[in-house]
Formats: sequence, structure tokens, C-alpha cells
Amino acid sequence: MAMSRRTFYMITGTAALGLALGGSGEVRAAMSAALSAPTGPPPDTPRADGRTHTVGFDRYSMLVDGRRVVLWSGEMHPFRLPSPSLWRDVLQKLRGHGYNTVSVYVAWNFHSAAPGHHDFTGVRDLGLFLRTAAETGLYVTLRPGPYINAEVDAGGFPGWLTATPGTARTSDPTYLAYVDEWLTAVNRIAVRHQYTEGGGTIVLYQLENEYANHVTEATGRAYMAHLYTKVRADGIDVPLFHNDKGRNGYWAPGTFDTGGEKGRWLYGFDGYPSPLRPPPDWGYFGPGGTTGGSTASPGTPGFLAEFGGGWFDPWGGVEFGGKGYAESRRTRDAAYERRFHLTNLANGIRIHNVYMAFGGTSWGWLPAPVVYTSYDYGAALDEARQPTAKLVPMHQLGHLLQTVPDLAELDRAEDVDVGGGSALKAYHLVNPDTEAHVYVLRNDLAGEAEAVVPIAGDTVRVPVPGLDARLLAAGISLGRRILRYSSAQPMLRLAVGRQDIAVFTGRSGEATTTVLECAREPGVTVLEGDAAHAYADGALRLDVRLGGLVRVLVEGGGVARPLLLLLADDETSVRLWPHHTPVGPFLVYGPALLRTAERHGTTARLTGDTVDAADLEVWAPPGVTEVVWNGARVPTRVTPSGSLRATRRLPGAAPVRLPALTGWRRKAENPEAAVGFDDSAWRTADRTSSYATTPVPVGQPVLFADDYGFHYGDVWYRGRFEDAAGAEAVSLSYVTGTQGLLMAWLDGKPLGTHRMPVPDTKTVRKGTWSATATFPIAPGAAPHVLSVLVRRMQHDEDGGANDSHKAGRGLVFVAFEGASPAVRWRIQGEAGPDPVRGPLNNGGLYGERHGWHLPGFPDGDWEAVRLPRAERGQGVVWYRTRFRLAVDPGTDASIGLTLTDDPARAYRVQIFLNGWNMGQYVNDVGPQHTFVLPNGVLDTRGPNTLALAVLADGTTPSGPDGVELTLLARAAGGVPVTPVDSPGFPGAGW
Repeated sequence: MAMSRRTFYMITGTAALGLALGGSGEVRAAMSAALSAPTGPPPDTPRADGRTHTVGFDRYSMLVDGRRVVLWSGEMHPFRLPSPSLWRDVLQKLRGHGYNTVSVYVAWNFHSAAPGHHDFTGVRDLGLFLRTAAETGLYVTLRPGPYINAEVDAGGFPGWLTATPGTARTSDPTYLAYVDEWLTAVNRIAVRHQYTEGGGTIVLYQLENEYANHVTEATGRAYMAHLYTKVRADGIDVPLFHNDKGRNGYWAPGTFDTGGEKGRWLYGFDGYPSPLRPPPDWGYFGPGGTTGGSTASPGTPGFLAEFGGGWFDPWGGVEFGGKGYAESRRTRDAAYERRFHLTNLANGIRIHNVYMAFGGTSWGWLPAPVVYTSYDYGAALDEARQPTAKLVPMHQLGHLLQTVPDLAELDRAEDVDVGGGSALKAYHLVNPDTEAHVYVLRNDLAGEAEAVVPIAGDTVRVPVPGLDARLLAAGISLGRRILRYSSAQPMLRLAVGRQDIAVFTGRSGEATTTVLECAREPGVTVLEGDAAHAYADGALRLDVRLGGLVRVLVEGGGVARPLLLLLADDETSVRLWPHHTPVGPFLVYGPALLRTAERHGTTARLTGDTVDAADLEVWAPPGVTEVVWNGARVPTRVTPSGSLRATRRLPGAAPVRLPALTGWRRKAENPEAAVGFDDSAWRTADRTSSYATTPVPVGQPVLFADDYGFHYGDVWYRGRFEDAAGAEAVSLSYVTGTQGLLMAWLDGKPLGTHRMPVPDTKTVRKGTWSATATFPIAPGAAPHVLSVLVRRMQHDEDGGANDSHKAGRGLVFVAFEGASPAVRWRIQGEAGPDPVRGPLNNGGLYGERHGWHLPGFPDGDWEAVRLPRAERGQGVVWYRTRFRLAVDPGTDASIGLTLTDDPARAYRVQIFLNGWNMGQYVNDVGPQHTFVLPNGVLDTRGPNTLALAVLADGTTPSGPDGVELTLLARAAGGVPVTPVDSPGFPGAGW
């Protein structure tokens, strides 16, 4: 006879017990717990469907329309990918690889060039991003700050805020007035995209970000209460939360005034554990209490608002030994992802956001001082939008959590001894409703260990690779049949067409055992692969050696609906693509990516990508007899697996040929250094007080660039003085971000360059640097002009809520040795914000102020030159060229620009593609050499203009030397791309 769930539960010998969230060891009967929602099917794929929905939570999970859902989320930032067409590409890749939620920062500085001005057009179109997420079928967690940190300039605060009164991140009324304007602008968009009203898919909204200061002070509590009241008054009605900076219990429910509203606030926390240490227990199995992670709020689901999917790298690359993000990805690889994410799952985390899932690019002057241009982060999707091996466990776990509802509601169960000595740690959990069991087996040593797990009266032997983990399930439903246990890891279950489908995964070559409860002996057909089967005592045992895709069809035995078991090795599993639609799910096997799947009558219309030639196989809703792939009909045949299989392979990507970069033109700039330069239109630096946290020296004018309205990029100073007789040296005190520098000229002659040191392990987090540059001088006859260029390297973040973003930037004071002339200063920085590219694109170089970076600039009178170059001199030289691409229309090519040179050469390059400031290359610091050129900014089927602004200190020959286009990846498929500067693009124009 069939084993009932109750019988199964008894055989395990683990009386249905769970431990209190506090982890104290107090035992309670799990079945007596009051459940607000039973385990059942997850909610439908979210869409902007125009219908009202309920969004809430209990202590286990989020509840959408009364049904449990685990939010398996990935972080991406639209402002780090300035091509809205590619937002859809990344979002579709996230959904395809198992994520059901995208978490999104909204950067105030990206949208606001001046107080009261908020621009949500063009590349800043938040509404477009939210619509695209809804069309993709992803929930959204919106995080608009006002402070976001995120390794962006000033932590997301706009540059103009650095020159205003009021203490940020407190209840200061001046600051709050600006915050209210910002939130009004964001929320006017957000309310239209809430899932509760059916206009979009926002289900969570964050207040502030890692606010770990002023927690016990009235100003901090009043600040959080103000944000809560403001957001609710603006019409945001989804649950709100804050992300604790660590596990401190800060801002848990009940710690500040929410205006009497209860049950609508979640506690979330962040965690970035080292890959060199065992994964921490931040929940059921941890120390408990207010500092135990999710145990700080036992009435709300475990919520990791940020969990490290990598880490950022500083200038010089000391974080990863100069190897850059490739090393981050190596140290936080797929095994790391499995070991740490499965530990989180075992600890009750049911809202899980990976930071970053796609890092992107901190282009222009967006990066905070502590990072360079690339924000690849070692993420599972790299900066060029390409999937990496790290996506394998995310793909498997994401689809598992979306299709096996038992995992949305788990309690801690009795500990089990699995052997393995000190290598293995076992977590045992049980669903109090269905009595399904989950085991997480973790190996914290380098060598493989074997776990011996007692399940259902049997002994299951499971190899666990070194520094890796496995998940086993027992008692879960596979549709009409029940899984007694499997030594393979479940990945998904679907009811497709007229059969149930279940997928299990593991390493290639691994021997696995899967046991199904069967009242009577079923019919078993091994359709493909190495599998043996036997039936005894109400159970069907399948022994399968994994390799490719093993297929076993189970029919009859008292169950009307067939079960197709697909057992895939890890590499094969990421070619299995479930896709849920209103008419039922699809399962597609073969291509590199499935983007969309729709049923049109008897036709399945699919879109997706291939890299190499690929098979295509489709399990579709009933009645589908034809398949169209990327608009072309694909001949198919029906298989014994119940699928439609293409009779010929899908073609791979066409070749991509990149031109050599030739035809360069050169022009030197910095006329500002010349004595006769006309600076009459520049701002007079005559202020006597500043809101900067950097003190203004007594008797000196304010020289900080922000006080004169210049917030981004380079800034020029020209000081006039007369009585300098006897002067022997001049000292220039200045403040910048990491890797800032100063260049000086006296009466048109170079004095020299000073630069901040490269960060080491002790200063890697230092965002504000100050120094004094002293140069010998021998001034001739008066009057004199002292010209100074400062590369500021942006504002510090305000992670300590101490106004550190207001630290001065630029000159602080000038002093002379042997004389005391009075200096009259003028200052010039960036011109007005670029209406297309925004305020963060341009700095204050002469060429930027006069459009030398723009595609249409007439450079016909510039000197024709060839690369490589070897010039010596202090200052700025520009190089421009044009090139044309002809990438096949059906090919998505990811292209970068690579610069190489002798690392002893001291110079840096600002890279402009079609007017877009794509980042900064520092030749003698690194570690970045390749800069991603996103399609849309890059015209892959037309002309492009590349401009390089080379800033050299004159101590060595400067390049550029090697400058070439690099093919980073290619795929057949992709998404339609609209050039961001085309006439049809919203906000285009200069």
C-alpha cells in the first residue's frame, strides 16, 4: 500500500518538531502552530494586470493574494546600464535563471541636477524600468533612499546637497525638505507601479539604507518616522522595510513610530560573509536574539536585503591582489553560492536578495571614490551581461523555490547525525503543513566527504564536494506522486500538458538514488541515459548515473497522470528553462537562454539566445503542435517524452568582426594654464564660509568646488597675485577622493603634479584624502597667474551618517614660502548638465566644456596621428577617431574597449563613446583595462565616435599605446536596441 505522509513522517523518527526562532532550544509542536496560509501553489507570475492584489507576510514568507512566495531576488541598478533597451535583456536573463524578483536602488544624484529638479526621462526613466520588469514577470523591491550608499558618488546624494545647510540623515528640517521633494518625485511614479493596484509589480519598498547611526537618538527615530509617514502619505501601500547594516536588530518592528500602523513593516539585514570562513547561521540555527539576524524579528520572515554575490574592488585592486573581478568571481564561485545560499535557506531566509546579480558600470563620474569604473562585482551576470558559471546554483535554487511550495514554510526539525566528522554540517527542516522534509548538507573542508542520511527508514549516502553543499528533499509532491527521497537535488516540478515533470540535478558522473511512493507497481520506461529501476514494498527505486539529461517516464500504478523524471548534471540543468504563462507552463531544453514563451493557437512562440548551434525541445500546454523560434518556424517531431523536438539544430551566433582603430586626430588643451587666458566669465572664489565638513583656513577664501556649483569631474583654478618678491616655494593644500591629483602652472610654466597614494589594505575604504603639494618657484616680474587643475575623484559616501559626503573637494588654501602675496581666485568646473546623459557625464576639462567629446564636433583641423604614442608633458591631450560596426542584426555582440601600456607610464584616460563618458583608465594604477561599451550607447550597426582625454603628469612618456575594440561575447538573439541618442529616443539631444 502507499505510504501516507503521516506514516512517512513517523518512519523518519523525527517527531514533527521545530525550534523557536530564537534558537534557544525550546521545543514546540510544529503542527500546533497557527498558520496564516497553508502550503499550496505559489501565486501567478506577476504582471501589470490592472487587478487589485494583496501583499503581506507572516513569520514564514511573503503572502501575495494569500499564497506563499519566496522572493528570490537579484540586485541590478538601471543607472549603471545607460541603455534602457538592455534593461530588458538583463531582466529576462534574471528571470530565466530563476530569479522572481529584482531589487532596485534609485540614485537621487542621477535624477537631480539642482534643488527641486527631478528628471525621469531618457536613460533616467524609472517608469520604463518598472514597466519592463512587470512585462518580464518579476516582482520589484524599490529602494529610493534617500541615501543608498551603493559605491556611488556621495552615496547617491546629489552634488548640490553637499553645499546646503542641514545635517543629512537626521530629522533636520532643511534636509527633510529636500528629502520630501525627492520622495514626492519618486513616489509619484512608484504608486502607479504597485502590485496592490495592478499597475506594476512593486511588492516591497525600502526606507533609507543601512542606517546604523542615531539609532537610539531622538533625531534618528524621528527621521525614520518621518520617512514612514511621508511614504505612506504619498500612497505607497506595500510593506515597508529597512536593511540593517549587519545584524544589530536596528529598526526592527516596534523600534520607532509608524503612526499606529502595525504588521506592515519588515526587519531586513545585510550580510557579506567572507568566502574564507564557514557560512554563518543568521536565523533558525544561529545564536538567536536581536543580533542573530532574522531572529531580531521573529514575527516577520527572514529577510536578507543584501547578501554578497561578490564584492567591489578599489583603485589599485588590493582587494583581489590586482587580479580584478575575475578573482572575486573565482573566490565566490558556484560552490560558494551553493554553500552560503543553502545555509541561508536552512536558517529561514525567505526573502533573499543577491547583491549584485548584475553589477554593471559606474560610468561617468558616478563611482564613489572607493571604486573604479567597473562595477562587475564578480556577479553571476558579468558586466558584459554574460552568464557565468556562478548562475548554476541560482538557476537551480530559484526554480526550486518557485515550483516546490513546501520550501516557503519550514521549521527547524530534530538534528540528524550524518557522519563526516568535522567536515560536514547538517541542517534538518520540516514543513509543518505537508510534513515534507528538507536536508541541507554542507562541507566546510576542502576534501570531499560522504554524508550518511537516515531518511524514511533507509540510509542515503550522499557525496558532498569540498567547500560545497547539497539539498535533499523528502516527502514533497511531484504532482500526483510523492517523492520519498532522492540523493539528487530537486530543481523544479511542473504540470505541463498531460504529464507532470520533475527535474533533479547533481554533478556529472554522480550515482544517485531516487525513490517514489507507489501504491502499485508502475510502468517505467528509461527514455534516455544510464538508469536502473526496481519496485518493492510500495516504492519505486531509480538508480541513475548523471550525465547529460537522463529521462525516465513513470506511468500507471494507480496514478492516472504520467510523471517524467529528468535528471540533469549541473551543466545541463542551466539549459532547462521553465516559463510560466497564463495558459500554463512551458519547459524548454537546449538553447543558451529562453527569454519569452507564448501560446498562439497551436503554435508556441519562443524567443531566446544561442551561442553555439543548439538543440531545441519544448514541453508545451495541450494543443501546441508547432514551434516558432525568434520569429522563424522550426520543424519538430513528437518525442516519447511528450515534447516537440526540433529536427535540426538552432544556429549559433554569426561571426563578429571588429575594425582596427585608426585615423586618429590629436589636439592638446589646457589653455587655462596660459597667462593670457580669458577667465573673466569664471566664478570669483570669494566666499568666506562653507557647509563643508572640511575647515576653511582662517583668512582664506572658500575654494571648495561644490560651493561654486561645480560638483563633478575636474575643476580649474586661476589665482592672480602681484607681490611675490622673495618667494621660493608655493604650497597647495587640496582634498580629493581616492586617486585624486593636482597639477599646477605658474605664469604658463609647469610646476609639477601631485597625486594621492594608491590605497593599501589599511586605507582601502578611505574615501577622502587630503595632502599638500609644494613646488619650488622663482617668480619673475608681476603680475602672476597660478593655474591649478584638480581631479577630485568624487565625493565620499555618508555611510556613517556624519555628513562625510560634505568633505571639501578641490583646493583648500595656498601658501608661499618667502612671501605673502594676496591671491585673487577664479574657479571653473563642468558646464551645465548634459540633457541626454545627465549631470554625472561631464567634468570641467576645456574639451568637455567645448564639446570635444561629442560625435558631431568638427575635428578636421586637428593633427592626424597614429597610435601608439609616447609624449612627455604635463596636461591634457585629446585623441579622436571614428569607426563603423556592421554586426549582424540577429546577433547580440558585447563589445569593450581595451587599453594597454607599460605600467610605468603615469597617465590616465577619460573615455568618451559617442559623447558618453564611459569611465576612467589609470595606466600605472589599474587594475581595469577593458571598458564595456553598452549597445545603444555603442551603435553596433553604424558609425561611432571615440574620444580619449589623456591626462599626464609629465614625469614619464604617456600614451595611449594599445587601444582596441574587444569582443567580449556574442549570441544569436538578444533584444531590440534603440540608440539612446537617436531622434526617437526620449530625451535625446544636446
